[in-house]
Amino acid sequence: MPAMVPGWNHGNITRSKAEELLSRAGKDGSFLVRASESIPRAYALCVLFRNCVYTYRILPNEDDKFTVQASEGVPMRFFTKLDQLIEFYKKENMGLVTHLQYPVPLEEEDAIDEAEEDTVESVMSPPELPPRNIPMSAGPSEAKDLPLATENTRAPEVTRLSLSETLFQRLQSMDTSGLPEEHLKAIQDYLSTQLLLDSDFLKTGSSNLPHLKKLTSLLCKELHGEVIRTLPSLESLQRLFDQQLSPGLRPRPQVPGEASPITMVAKLSQLTSLLSSIEDKVKSLLHEGSESTNRRSLIPPVTFEVKSESLGIPQKMHLKVDVESGKLIVKKSKDGSEDKFYSHKKILQLIKSQKFLNKLVILVETEKEKILRKEYVFADSKKREGFCQLLQQMKNKHSEQPEPDMITIFIGTWNMGNAPPPKKITSWFLSKGQGKTRDDSADYIPHDIYVIGTQEDPLGEKEWLELLRHSLQEVTSMTFKTVAIHTLWNIRIVVLAKPEHENRISHICTDTVKTGIANTLGNKGAVGVSFMFNGTSLGFVNSHLTSGSEKKLRRNQNYMNILRFLALGDKKLSPFNITHRFTHLFWLGDLNYRVELPTWEAEAIIQKIKQQQYSDLLAHDQLLLERKDQKVFLHFEEEEITFAPTYRFERLTRDKYAYTKQKATGMKYNLPSWCDRVLWKSYPLVHVVCQSYGSTSDIMTSDHSPVFATFEAGVTSQFVSKNGPGTVDSQGQIEFLACYATLKTKSQTKFYLEFHSSCLESFVKSQEGENEEGSEGELVVRFGETLPKLKPIISDPEYLLDQHILISIKSSDSDESYGEGCIALRLETTEAQHPIYTPLTHHGEMTGHFRGEIKLQTSQGKMREKLYDFVKTERDESSGMKCLKNLTSHDPTRQWEPSGRVPACGVSGLNEIINPNYIANRGPCPRVQEARPGDLGKVEALLQEDLLLTKPEMFENPLYGSVSSFPKLVPRKEQESPKMLRKEPPPCPDPGISSPSIVPPKAQEVESVKGTSKQAPVPVLGPTPRIRSFTCSSSAEGRMTSGDKSQGKPKASASSQAPVPVKRPVKPSRSEMSQQTTPIPAPRPPLPVKSPAVLQLQHSKGRDYRDNTELPHHGKHRQEEGLLGRTAMQ
Repeated sequence: MPAMVPGWNHGNITRSKAEELLSRAGKDGSFLVRASESIPRAYALCVLFRNCVYTYRILPNEDDKFTVQASEGVPMRFFTKLDQLIEFYKKENMGLVTHLQYPVPLEEEDAIDEAEEDTVESVMSPPELPPRNIPMSAGPSEAKDLPLATENTRAPEVTRLSLSETLFQRLQSMDTSGLPEEHLKAIQDYLSTQLLLDSDFLKTGSSNLPHLKKLTSLLCKELHGEVIRTLPSLESLQRLFDQQLSPGLRPRPQVPGEASPITMVAKLSQLTSLLSSIEDKVKSLLHEGSESTNRRSLIPPVTFEVKSESLGIPQKMHLKVDVESGKLIVKKSKDGSEDKFYSHKKILQLIKSQKFLNKLVILVETEKEKILRKEYVFADSKKREGFCQLLQQMKNKHSEQPEPDMITIFIGTWNMGNAPPPKKITSWFLSKGQGKTRDDSADYIPHDIYVIGTQEDPLGEKEWLELLRHSLQEVTSMTFKTVAIHTLWNIRIVVLAKPEHENRISHICTDTVKTGIANTLGNKGAVGVSFMFNGTSLGFVNSHLTSGSEKKLRRNQNYMNILRFLALGDKKLSPFNITHRFTHLFWLGDLNYRVELPTWEAEAIIQKIKQQQYSDLLAHDQLLLERKDQKVFLHFEEEEITFAPTYRFERLTRDKYAYTKQKATGMKYNLPSWCDRVLWKSYPLVHVVCQSYGSTSDIMTSDHSPVFATFEAGVTSQFVSKNGPGTVDSQGQIEFLACYATLKTKSQTKFYLEFHSSCLESFVKSQEGENEEGSEGELVVRFGETLPKLKPIISDPEYLLDQHILISIKSSDSDESYGEGCIALRLETTEAQHPIYTPLTHHGEMTGHFRGEIKLQTSQGKMREKLYDFVKTERDESSGMKCLKNLTSHDPTRQWEPSGRVPACGVSGLNEIINPNYIANRGPCPRVQEARPGDLGKVEALLQEDLLLTKPEMFENPLYGSVSSFPKLVPRKEQESPKMLRKEPPPCPDPGISSPSIVPPKAQEVESVKGTSKQAPVPVLGPTPRIRSFTCSSSAEGRMTSGDKSQGKPKASASSQAPVPVKRPVKPSRSEMSQQTTPIPAPRPPLPVKSPAVLQLQHSKGRDYRDNTELPHHGKHRQEEGLLGRTAMQ
C-alpha cells in the first residue's frame, strides 16, 4: 500500500472485518475508514462507542469533495481531502455519536505485501500473447454477442423444423452447381415425400428403405450402363492374361492421362463404400429424428457380464446396452443370440442396492403392462455405475422432453509448469488415472460441457484451443463448440459445449481479478466464465493463488478478493457475490494450499504416499483445515481425495517427487501437496453429484499432474407461462411469515430485507424490522407479519418448485448488505406453512441466520419426474432394521423428512425405495439443519455399529487394488477388513450452520435450549464413509419423543463442542473440536483411510454416494449447504 495513505484508511476491507478491528481496539472513539460496499467512490466511517459500531457514509459530490451524510436539518460540511474530514471530526460535539480519538491501524500482515518467491522466470510483465481471434474473450464482465450465446429468450414450445425441412435447408446451403438437373430434382422429391414413407417402414420393424433404393438406382443409372458395357471387356482381358506371360512379352507402358487400374480400383472401391454407407446414414437419421443432424456421437453397444438367480441357482448372463437403438438386450452368452430385449420406454427404474455395492434391480414393463423386478449382480460397483450411466444416457437420448433435466460437466485443472503439453492428453478427458475414476464402459459417453482451467500456460489461445478440440474429437468423435476462452497472463479458462446446446447457452460473461504483488500483477489471480444454460445459471472460476507453504493467510486473502471483485453473472444481483449468483458454481485451479508438516519429514511423507496412506497427510492439508475453521470456501463442497498429491513431481516421471529447490537464499522445500483442487457450491435442493475426482498418471511434462472432476448437474428449462405472453399470472404467491434474522454485528442501525429471484419481475424490498438484543451479543431483527407477499411471474408448480429466493438483509443507513442467504421453493405441499432456515453470509464470512416460515401458493398441476429420478437407491432389509434400531427417536434429521415421504415403521418400510433427490433433506448434514451438536454426539454413538457394516470402496487404479470379487455378492459387513482400522477415532464435528430450506417446526420455541451432557469416546472405523440418513419413523409418538431432542436445538455434547469463551461481539466464534484418542489395534498395515480433517468435513454428510463408493448416479437433490458448515456458529 502506498506510504501516503493514512493508517486509519483500510481500503477494501469488509464490514465484518472493520467491526472486528474496532472491537479488538475496545476504546470509545476508536475509528477507521473503509470503502463503501454499496456506493462507488464513497467511504464508510466506522466509530466504536459503548461497545457498538456506528457507521457514517462519506459521500463525494460533483466536485469530488467529501461530506458525511447527515440527518435532515443538519448542515453539511465539505472537505477536499479525507484527512481534513477526519481532523474536523476529532473535535467534540461535531454531530457524531462521539468524537474521533483512536485511529485503528492496518494489521501488519495487510500492510506488508511481500514479493512472492515464484519460479525463476520474471513475473514483472505479462507474457506476450498472440492477437485474440476468439470473440468470446472481449472485455471483462460483458455479455458477449456470439452466434452461440446470443441472449436467447426463446420458448421451448417454439415450432421445430421437421427432418425433411432440416435436410432441405442443408441441401440449399450446399453447392449443387455440378449436379445434373434431373438428379437434383429426384433428391428434392425424395426429401419432400418419400423420406417419410421410408421412416414408416422403419417404424414397422423393416430394415429396407425401398424409396432410397429407387433414388440411388436412378442416380447410378448411367453408371450402371457403363459398368454393364465395361465388365465383359474387363473379364475378357482378365481371361486373356490368366496364363503367365512368356519372356518375350511385356505389358504396354501406361500413357500419361490414361485411367490407371489402381486409380480405377480405388474409385470403384470408394463408390461401393459410399453406396453401402448412404443407407446406414439415412437409417440413423430416421432413427434419431430432426435434432440428429448435429446431435451427438454414436455410442457403440456395450455388453456387461452379470449373475442372475433363477430358482435360487445363480446363472451367468450378459446385458447388452444399445444406446443408439434404445434397447437393453438380455443374452445367455456374449456372442449368442438375444433371448429378449426391452426398449427404453419399457425400462422404468434402476434401483441400486445400498448394502450390496454390485447389485442392481431393474424394473421393466412387460407387454401385458405388468412390472417385473429383475435383479442382477455385476463384477464390481464400477461396472454397475457404467451400466447405470449408459442406461441414463439411453433414456436421455430417446426422451420425449424437448429440453434436458440434467447435464454432465467435466472440470479439469492443470498447472502446465510453463512447458508445452504432450501430444496426447486424452486420459485427462476420460477421467483415467488415480482416485475416483470412470469405468471403461462410460468412455463413449461425452460430457455436455467441458471446462478446462490452466495455470502457467505457455501456449497461445488459438494453439491451446486447437489441441483441446482435437483431443475431444479423438475421444468423443464430436466437434465441440467454443463457449468462451479468457486469459489473465498465464491463467486461462476454456469452456466447450456440445453442438446441440448451441441455442441453450446465453448471457456469457468473463472477468479477471489480479492478486499478484500489490494486487496489480496478473501472475496470480483468477479468470471466470458464467452463462445461462436454459433457465440455469452456471459459473466457473479458475484461480492461481499465492505459492509457498508459509503463505496460507495470503492465500485466504486471495480467495476473499476474488470472491468480492470477480464480476460475473446477473448484474441485477448486486448485493450478492458469486457464491449466491449461480445455481451451480465450480471453483478450480492451483490453489497452492500445502501439507503443513516440517521439512525434515519429507522422506516420511514420500513413504506414506508410496504406501497410499493419505489420511495422516490430509490431516495437515491447509485447505481442509482452513475450510473446517470456516476461513475460506464457506459452504463449498469437495469430493473425497483418494489420489496421490499432485505437486511437486520431477518432470517426465510420476515416480519421484522433487521437493527441494536450490535458491540464492538457500534450500527451498516444496513438500508433496494437493495444490490442484476442484470445489463446488450449488443452490439448496438442486441435483448435483460428483461422478469422478482424481488425477492423471501419464501426463508428465509439468511438475503438477492434471486433475479431473465430473459432475451430474440438474438444469431447468426456460419455462413459458401457459397463459401466453402479455398475460398476468395472478394465481401464484410466496408468503414469508414470522421471520427473524440473527446477526453477528455491533452496528447500531435499522435493517430491511430484499428478495431477489428470477421468478420475480423485480426485487422486492420490505419494511424495517424491529431490533432486539440476542444471546451472546447477537442482534435479533424481527420482521413479524410486515413482510410483503411476493408475486411470481409464473405460478405453474412445474416451474415454481424449481425456483429459489435470494435474501439480503441490509442496513437502512448505508444500504450495505449484512448477510445473504438462499431459500429453495421445493416444498412437499403447497397452501401450507413450512419452516425455513438459511445461514447468512457476506463476502465469504458467516454473519448470522435467517428463520421463519413460508407458504407457497401455485396454480393447479404437479411436478413431472425428472430424468435424474430414473436411478434410485433401495434400502436393504438389514440396513433398514439397523435404521429402525438406531435412528427411530434420536435421528436429528428425521424431522426434515417431508411428511408425505415418511414411511410407517414396519415391514412396509424396510424395503422402501428411497428417492435420492430428497435424501438431501434427510441426512445429518449442515446443509439441511441448524447446529445441534448434542444431537450429533448422540447419533454418533448410535451409529457406530452401523458404521462397522460400511465398507469404503477402493478404486481400481494404480493406488488401489480391486476389492470387489465377481460374482460373489458380498454384504458390507463381510467386506469390512481389519486393514481399515484407524489408530484414533476422528473428532466429532458439529453439523454446523448451513443453507437448508426446511427446519424443525418448533425451532423458535427451543432454539435457546442448551446443556452439557457428556459422551464417552467411541471407537470409529476408518475411513468413515458418508452417512446416509434412513428416515424411518415408527409413529408420530416416536417422532415427538423428547421435543428438545428431535424438534429443536438439543443439549450440547462435550465431545462435539468446547466451552464457549466470552465472545467478541463481532468476530464469529467457531466451536473447538475435541479429538478422541482411543487407540484401536490394527493387526495389519492399514490401507488408505480418510484423515480426521476429511472426516470432520464429511462425517455428517447426508448426501451419500461415498458409502456406495463410486456410485455417482444417485440422482439426489443436493443439500442446502456445503461440506464446511460442519462447525457450529453459536
